[in-house]
Amino acid sequence: MENCPAGKLWVTNAVRGLTATLERFRIDRQLEEALTCGPDPLHLAAVFGIDDKTAIRYANAARHLLQTAAETPEPP
Repeated sequence: MENCPAGKLWVTNAVRGLTATLERFRIDRQLEEALTCGPDPLHLAAVFGIDDKTAIRYANAARHLLQTAAETPEPP
């Protein structure tokens, strides 16, 4: 078996019939990176090659999620 990048056709067939789309996977991956590495728009733009405004939007969303999680008390 050979390891190589998954092509768009393979991924599309793999998610056929699911509520997930390639766009949702892409956005989820970028947000996960922002949550893991910190909400740094420069990092996001460099890693994913996305527009500055998009990187800032994802960084702000990650910052908001991290802030909300920090403010929410854990259940006993």
